[in-house]
Amino acid sequence: MTKHVVIAGGGVAGIEAAGALADLGQTVTIIEKETAAGGHVKRWHALFPDRRPAEEVKKYLSHRLKNKNITVINNTSVNRIRHHGHSLTVETSAGDNINADAVIVATGFDLFDAARKEEYGYGIYNNVITAPELEDMFNNDALVTRDGRKPSRIGFVHCVGSRDEKVCNHYCSKVCCVTAVKQAIEVREKLPDCEVFCFYMDMRMFGPYYEELYREAQEVHNINFIRGKVSEASNTINGRIAVKVEDTLAGRPLKMELDVLVLMTGMEMSRSGARLAETSGLTTGKNRFLSVTDNHIHSNRSNMHGVFYAGACTAPMNITDTISHARAAVMETVNYLSKL
Repeated sequence: MTKHVVIAGGGVAGIEAAGALADLGQTVTIIEKETAAGGHVKRWHALFPDRRPAEEVKKYLSHRLKNKNITVINNTSVNRIRHHGHSLTVETSAGDNINADAVIVATGFDLFDAARKEEYGYGIYNNVITAPELEDMFNNDALVTRDGRKPSRIGFVHCVGSRDEKVCNHYCSKVCCVTAVKQAIEVREKLPDCEVFCFYMDMRMFGPYYEELYREAQEVHNINFIRGKVSEASNTINGRIAVKVEDTLAGRPLKMELDVLVLMTGMEMSRSGARLAETSGLTTGKNRFLSVTDNHIHSNRSNMHGVFYAGACTAPMNITDTISHARAAVMETVNYLSKL
């Protein structure tokens, strides 16, 4: 029999879960806090590791939402999930109570606020930007400094807000290194005369074809990789960014001027997900993401009967893993619904 599933979050995980459930004949309601579903990928220009146009994935997700069994409620968030007899009640920020047979939480992640790392000068110096802001430049075909200059030297800082005890984020966000490599290659393709530097702690190229992309960046595009942490960024009199960094492989300090400094901000548990966990009694882990009942065999199950997890609300994930995790959440949900 057809059941009703509410999905908290309309990003990649939420849309994929909704599409798979709708294909199986279930009725689905997506509650999305933004003005439109799509999540962080809406802002992206090209995707790693093959640099395919992000528009292809956006079109796939858009097509998923056209199923007649799916209803999307935008500009609304899930405030609380509670049991109501044998079903669940979802309380929304709009004041509605929606009954559901099961709930999938797909609240995703928030990007780390780069302004918290004051030493990099984000929000202070015009030409210190984040990786998503660089994607905006790619989308607008406007790879220039804030004052309209063509950059001749661009630097990327890895692990901004990840693997950092000072901001209490000890975990790796998994996608920062490969995103930096992808973006560095794109910069070199668009500006062949521009020097590009990547300042990294260590390169974590864990996925299929990631290592190959890293080698291409060095051997084909002549991107400079410097193992060391940027300790300070400051503005010069001519509007450039002066950075101090220790090259730990060469064992010497460096100081150079850049036209643009790009910060590779990591992932944090979304604020909406954190609020939902607190109000509904969902447990969180040491990384403050939602905690699953078993990391190996039940990575979609929550501590609340009838509530399942999909995507980066449980840990940092790339798009590939997010879609796979959402499909697994659907299987868990359908199995649960079959026993009601």
